[in-house]
Amino acid sequence: MALQDRFGAFCPHGDIRIEGKPGGPLSGLSFAAKDLFDIAGHVTGAGNADWLATHEPAGATASAVQKLLDAGAMLAGKTITDELAYSLSGVNMHYGTPVNLAAPDRLPGGSSSGSAVAVAGGLVDTAIGTDTGGSVRVPANNCGLYGLRPTHGRIAVDGLVPLAGSFDTVGWFARDAATLARVGEVLLGPRERIPHGRIIIASDCFDLADPAARAVLEPALKAAIQAVGPRHYLTLNPEGFDVWQTAFRHIQGYEAWALHGEWITRTQPKMAPEIAERFQLGSKVTQAEFEAATAVRARVRARIAAVLQPGDVLCLPTSSGPAALKTISKEEEAIYRAGMLKLTCIAGLAGLPQVTLPLARLDGAPVGLSLAALPGSDWLLLDLAERIKA
Repeated sequence: MALQDRFGAFCPHGDIRIEGKPGGPLSGLSFAAKDLFDIAGHVTGAGNADWLATHEPAGATASAVQKLLDAGAMLAGKTITDELAYSLSGVNMHYGTPVNLAAPDRLPGGSSSGSAVAVAGGLVDTAIGTDTGGSVRVPANNCGLYGLRPTHGRIAVDGLVPLAGSFDTVGWFARDAATLARVGEVLLGPRERIPHGRIIIASDCFDLADPAARAVLEPALKAAIQAVGPRHYLTLNPEGFDVWQTAFRHIQGYEAWALHGEWITRTQPKMAPEIAERFQLGSKVTQAEFEAATAVRARVRARIAAVLQPGDVLCLPTSSGPAALKTISKEEEAIYRAGMLKLTCIAGLAGLPQVTLPLARLDGAPVGLSLAALPGSDWLLLDLAERIKA
């Protein structure tokens, strides 16, 4: 990497720097791309050394990357991802774990760890990642950044190593809401003015957060209420978050194995045990379990449609609290991950856009507040992100 990377954010393989077209709306901005996005002439590594060794250079550049280049942004390099994006921790056994500059004793969050750290460290102005089960929202929460998971399907995913097509999205990070929106004008299209309605506060989602995290989020919640207006409290999930989380994991695992099972079986790659275990669990999801999970997904979408009207925003914690400490045990991390997924699976199952705002701190570490809305309401969220100040 020609760029001075003191934080372990960028991939050690390849030295990619591509100037953007002059005169575009993003001229003067630099960006990084998670090592799941194809860059013509380079091998996409997907966070795994054996994947890197067994794949050929890409023949074309992913359209999300190309859009940013065409708009004038400069690509500074590719960033580390958790292996095949199947983790929320930010740990990579092959290339190291990027440093969480907001809380160096804590994990950066994944799987878009390098992208988040590159932005947090000022190495680039923005960075694109992917979000399947929280892989933009969790690193943004952990590293004190703004992050957007757009409406599922809003941004093309061609030239991207997939994990689970039902949930995969292209998202991005910024240190401020104005830059987040500026990138949105390229990736989402022209800014839309969407009148806002109510703020729906999901009490049961806040109950999933640590009590101390709920307390420090109170000023941010008050600021969000002030920016949006009429508020309404409700129980979002009457059937319990264990049901929703299990459905999400079954769909994700089933699709991940369908996509990568043949390569894993043939190659026998060296892979972190917890990630290998997730693929193996995915291989055991039956057709009946998959179909039952898709039925739960339909109920989730019906529930969201029943409680949200156009212009409404759903308010919830981004995660259950600040980032996990680096010293967390594997057993503790599994419990921590399950707690996060109960919150992050909502937007995944319902295909919602969700923005996380870095408006609180606990024990010196960032804690994010999230706003979600009906599919297609991405600009409503970006507009509110610029207006809410805690």
